[in-house]
Amino acid sequence: MTFNKETYLNNLKLTIESYYPISEQSWKLIQNITEFQTLKKGETLLQNGEIAKNLHFIAKGILRAFITDQQGNFYNKNLFLENSFAGSKVSLMLQTPSNFAIEALEDCVLINISYKKYMELINKNDDLKNFYIAHLEKTWIIEKEQREVALVMQNATERYVKLLEKHPEIADRVPLLHIASHLGITPTQLSRIRKSLEKDL
Repeated sequence: MTFNKETYLNNLKLTIESYYPISEQSWKLIQNITEFQTLKKGETLLQNGEIAKNLHFIAKGILRAFITDQQGNFYNKNLFLENSFAGSKVSLMLQTPSNFAIEALEDCVLINISYKKYMELINKNDDLKNFYIAHLEKTWIIEKEQREVALVMQNATERYVKLLEKHPEIADRVPLLHIASHLGITPTQLSRIRKSLEKDL
């Protein structure tokens, strides 16, 4: 897979600075601990039970984080699209086995950041520490709580519409089976919702 590393690295920098501005020196330090990885559609990035080592920036493609029960049923914990960070945060922080797996839903280009080296940089650079805090607050606290509240307070149609507002192209790129699982509904329910919305247009 051929790709422009400079473009993807610039997107990583822009994403970081959307949370908090960082100095050129800090950016160079971040670049020094990154490496590119490509994944084919269907390949696993992180196995259930594996201890995570990297934070992953999605330069291209879509990943899903999913849990599989003893009967073989899966639940999509999260869908990650371009210009977002993915990983098992608990596994990274505690260095314990991940409770879920991460799989590519499309061919992907990732920029991996060594979590151990990243934490060393954070402890020495205030701007990187401020980015880390801002990212944790927005992604792992605010958005997580909003999603949990939506599962209880919003009906499935409202949740699907919100997802489309955030990612308009998602229905063309992600199989409906995976979108339904992410929303906590069955594919049949999602199909009905989509037909109902099309009638309203």
